[in-house]
Amino acid sequence: MKIIIAGAGNVGTHLAKLLSLEKQDIILMDDDEENLSMISNSYDLMTVTASPTSINGLKEAGIKEADLFIAVTPDESRNMTACMLATNLGAQKTVARIDNYEYLLPKNKEFFNKLGVNSLIYPEMLAAKEIVSSMKMSWVRQSWEFCGGALVLLGAKMRETSSILNKPLSKLKEDEEDFGKSYHVVAIKRGQHTIIPDGKDSIYLNDIVYFMTTRKLIPHIRQIAGKDNYPDVKRVMIMGGSRIAIRTAQYAPDYMEIKIVDNDLQRCNRLTEVLSDKVMIINGDGRDMDLLLEEGLTKMDAFVALTDNAETNILACLAAKRKGVEKTVAEVENIDYIGMAESLDIGTVINKKVIAAGHIYQMMLDADVNNVKSLTFANADVAEFTVKAGSKITRHLIKDLKLQKSITIGGVIRNGEGMLVDGNFLVQPGDHVVVFCLRTMIKKVEKYFS
Repeated sequence: MKIIIAGAGNVGTHLAKLLSLEKQDIILMDDDEENLSMISNSYDLMTVTASPTSINGLKEAGIKEADLFIAVTPDESRNMTACMLATNLGAQKTVARIDNYEYLLPKNKEFFNKLGVNSLIYPEMLAAKEIVSSMKMSWVRQSWEFCGGALVLLGAKMRETSSILNKPLSKLKEDEEDFGKSYHVVAIKRGQHTIIPDGKDSIYLNDIVYFMTTRKLIPHIRQIAGKDNYPDVKRVMIMGGSRIAIRTAQYAPDYMEIKIVDNDLQRCNRLTEVLSDKVMIINGDGRDMDLLLEEGLTKMDAFVALTDNAETNILACLAAKRKGVEKTVAEVENIDYIGMAESLDIGTVINKKVIAAGHIYQMMLDADVNNVKSLTFANADVAEFTVKAGSKITRHLIKDLKLQKSITIGGVIRNGEGMLVDGNFLVQPGDHVVVFCLRTMIKKVEKYFS
């Protein structure tokens, strides 16, 4: 597949690295040669120094043969223009990074499609939704819903209070009544390693365990994970008045009381204009612990650090933890720091690059895939496929599909009902199947659905 990525910034370079590891034909273009020089020598991809809004530049990159054109420069209007040009010059599919929520409204989709912009992505909005999702359940690191909550993915760190430690999963299956109907452990992050487990694997202290379950059984997962003592989040303090902070405040449910602390007076005035009266805006330095204590840090249920500095966010969350805040969320854009944040026990880590890459990744797949997400802490992806008639997965029982050990089926949604399945289950056309695999394995999974 030939993929042209316009914009060698954070999102563009991360996506180029990810796709180059899968032996895709990647061309990364940017009008700043210095941005390109940092990646071209280390990865199997081509670079083109040219503006993505230059017709000659697009032709030089080979736009006529492009299966997918992705415009992820920091400039929204530039991305839109580049996609329009790319479509007219022969690109099969286009994706534009935007920062205007109105563009995402369903009524505008057909309009942009006619212009040549097939898909839009707003990383800040996706990040905000993940933050709100993590705050709704303070005891989880990550959570996602599939098909409106028919199936739910929960990632939680195992403490001494968990009742499922040090036992093989097969033994847990025997010990727990209706085990197969309550949850399925789909991935385990242990230290630097990610495990797609089978019955022989066990869960140990400090593992981050990803459970697939149904919405009504979430309280059961919370109990066996030993998380009953975590409070519900009602009072939230956000450090940094970024676009992610704005969207987080807007998406947060009404019962949450939110304070945003930012040291830029002009930005604070802007926040006051765009956010409702329920959000309190405080002009001050979020690194000033005396200020945070004065504003009630010790009474907060959650602390969210969203400045543009990863180190500041990590340290601020550590300080909040020491002051008794149970739930902390840090924006960490440097992927190399994610492991450090986890080792320091920062609760939820948000990375726009990882979120955006998963969203864009599904555009590459030929099968009918509704969602592709990357597990922030683990080297694994989850994808939701809609099963077509005649696809390979419908021809055999799950146990006879000969899935690799690095691939597991988390669950199936049939007629809106979520089901946790075993090896004797036969997938049918129209089912939604949630699959977990180690990163870069999605293309191998796809063959079962196309």
